[in-house]
Amino acid sequence: MLGVAGVPAIVQFVLMLSLPESPRWLYRKDRVAESRAILERIYPAEEVEAEMEALRESVEADEAIIGDSFGAKLKGAFANAVVRRGLAAGVTVQVAQQFVGINTVMYYSPSIVQFAGYASNSTAMALSLITSGLNAIGSIVSMMFVDRYGRRKLMIISMFGIISCLIILATVFSQAAIHAPKIDALESTTFSPNATCPAFAPLATPNAPPSGWNCMKCLRSECGFCASGVQPYAPGACVVLSDDMKATCHSKGRTYFKDGCPSKFGFLAIVFLGLYIVVYAPGMGTVPWIVNSEIYPLRYRGLGGGIAAVSNWVSNLIVSESFLSLTHALGSSGTFLLFAGFSTVGLFFIWLLVPETKGLQFEEVEKLLEAGYKPSLLRRRNKAKGADTA
Repeated sequence: MLGVAGVPAIVQFVLMLSLPESPRWLYRKDRVAESRAILERIYPAEEVEAEMEALRESVEADEAIIGDSFGAKLKGAFANAVVRRGLAAGVTVQVAQQFVGINTVMYYSPSIVQFAGYASNSTAMALSLITSGLNAIGSIVSMMFVDRYGRRKLMIISMFGIISCLIILATVFSQAAIHAPKIDALESTTFSPNATCPAFAPLATPNAPPSGWNCMKCLRSECGFCASGVQPYAPGACVVLSDDMKATCHSKGRTYFKDGCPSKFGFLAIVFLGLYIVVYAPGMGTVPWIVNSEIYPLRYRGLGGGIAAVSNWVSNLIVSESFLSLTHALGSSGTFLLFAGFSTVGLFFIWLLVPETKGLQFEEVEKLLEAGYKPSLLRRRNKAKGADTA
């Protein structure tokens, strides 16, 4: 199974063997002949000399302004207002991309599907494949619309859709928890003497008052739920969490749940999980990478893109490592609501800091950042204040 994941990596490795080195990098390393050879493969013969001259002037200008060492580049980047503003935009979209919770959905989609009430591992895996397929389709859709509608607009629309889906998912999981099947004390004691959940056992005695327990409380007590054999949403048994107990439950023609509870809302959770991917992929899935390829001055593009990529993967690490702990502490509903809050903050900063770069030359983007980007709403307010002052 794990070996299959190596196939795309092998294909990528083979294809990368034919990938040429950057002519700019080669020129900076005094490998001028190799740089020229690559340009000759890209441009018509009559344009190569002009491209080489432009490359020479650009490299010499960069070295004169910022030097050749990493420290000099880093110092120059943070001393440059244009680069700082570009980094504010580039890092914002990369961090927002992760804090909407997308990679938790991709990494843990089988678990999320089980949280929604699908106990079968094979069913959960099959349904989780849908999320990957939708993500791929959404990325193709992005290619169709990103140059038509613009980067900023696609991201903002995407974020509104993401927030809406996360709030609905939080509501669905909340209702699923509230309406989870009740725990039947008699059912919980029909198995072997030690099969009853230890936390529930004191409440399963003949004279004990009604417990008020349901399936979700049982699972949060680190026990398992053996659903009713008559009707999946009827009261069931709260039993110990073990493979033996799972086998015993199945032997009686019943379903054993350990991650989520049987729920009439499970289908809605799957639908809105899919819709979440659909609204994410064309906007926040692809556009942050496009923005980061356009937002920095040429001489700082590698450094700026690298810083933004680091922020993306650090955010990915934080979100993915904390997801299961969050679901344990806050429940699925609380976790999705938390991501909706993060997404709202991300939407605000995208609106505030990220300019539209569609159709702009790199020099035009640089001038836009040099002037200090402000959303049109703030520009109108400033104009109105200026008019009132006059």
